[in-house]
Order: sequence, then C-alpha cells, then structure tokens
Amino acid sequence: MFRLLRWMPLVKLLVVAQIALLAWRHLQRLDASDRRRLSELVRRGRRMDRSERDELRLLGKLEPRAFAAATANAFSPVALPRRLAGRSTR
Repeated sequence: MFRLLRWMPLVKLLVVAQIALLAWRHLQRLDASDRRRLSELVRRGRRMDRSERDELRLLGKLEPRAFAAATANAFSPVALPRRLAGRSTR
C-alpha cells in the first residue's frame, strides 16, 4: 500500500498535464486577437469597468460545457452521452 502512495504525486502530475493539454487545445479555438484580449481582461481582474466586463462574453466562444465534457471524458471510464456533452468531445 505504501508503494502506491509513492506514485500518487506522479499520477497527480499526469492529471494536471492532461488537463493543461485539453485547456490549450480548447483555447486554440479562439483567434489570436480574441486570445490576446481575453488575457488582457483576465490580468485586469477586479479593476475592470462595465464595458470590459461585458467583453467577457468571449468566454462563451470557449464553450465551457464542451471543455467540461472533454475533461470528464478524458478521466471517466464511461463516455458521456452526446446530449450531455453538447458536441463531439473526442
């Protein structure tokens, strides 16, 4: 049992790396100008004014539901039904 515990940090690292890869692939769906603007807005944080907060609709282009479904499919032994995923996730 203690041998298994020694491998846990490696497993956690692999999980984090796989999620980072999925996020990177997902972010590639935005064009360069949208990625740049979204990163500027995220850096501003709570100092955003009303118009900048409205610009956060760029997050809708990222399809957070599809990202969540892709992440769930990556780690689940059973694939999500397409109606829950909303679109093809693999």
